[in-house]
Amino acid sequence: MAANPPATAGVPWVPGTATAGDGTPLAFWTAGSGSPVLLIAGQAVDHHSWDLAAPRLVEDHRLVVFDHRGTGASGSGAAPRFSTRDLADDARAVLDAAGVDRAHVVGHSMGGRIAQWLAVDHPERIDRLVLVATTAGDRHGPQRDPAADAALRSGDFAALARLFFPDEWEPEAFARLFSVGGTAVDRGRHFRASRAHDTLTDLAAVRARTLVLHGADDLLTAPGHAQVLADRLPQAHLVVLPEARHGVVLDGGAGLDLVVDFLTARDVSAQGRPAPS
Repeated sequence: MAANPPATAGVPWVPGTATAGDGTPLAFWTAGSGSPVLLIAGQAVDHHSWDLAAPRLVEDHRLVVFDHRGTGASGSGAAPRFSTRDLADDARAVLDAAGVDRAHVVGHSMGGRIAQWLAVDHPERIDRLVLVATTAGDRHGPQRDPAADAALRSGDFAALARLFFPDEWEPEAFARLFSVGGTAVDRGRHFRASRAHDTLTDLAAVRARTLVLHGADDLLTAPGHAQVLADRLPQAHLVVLPEARHGVVLDGGAGLDLVVDFLTARDVSAQGRPAPS
């Protein structure tokens, strides 16, 4: 089950398998030592989206990465539809199987939506929370840029890479980082779960100190969504990085520096700028 470990050179990953509440097997990997960090990937992609960020994080932390149901080495499950809240329960099952009682949690894009529910439903499991390029719900902020929708529909990896990163990427390298797998049914279930996500009225229950991190030039999830999150979360600090796009953190650059500082209790208040409305 737990084949295809993270592609991070020199990092010895230990595979494992968790069992979701409905019996679905979930593949996960752990590496490193220190305070645990659970990394939650975005919509319909597997754990490889963390391949560039993981080597830096594993220097000081015990990392846990996993494949969502319907991606990578995890099972699909039988449910015709699921929610981001259901996927948060999968993440809790991974923590249980990894023997982690409490962890820092970093969620990117749909992974950030899932992380919100994990923090609402299981606050005792979360130390610090990082919500990256995400939203409390599509209806609670600016609509997606039409050009971004066109690029998503195109299937052109070069065009997709420009949505995620300001620098030039080879299409093959981008495809390795964002390995969209599973069946069309699995991808549809992920899409519907992400679109239906709505935590706006529940975020006040989050206890964790939270870094809300967003790229100023994110066309997939407009920066205004970050401001909504920061306004609703009791202990949130908002950073919007100039020129960064939807892949902020995933390239291992300045966004990741901020996450490392936040998880190690260093000051991030001087970084970024306010989110536009």
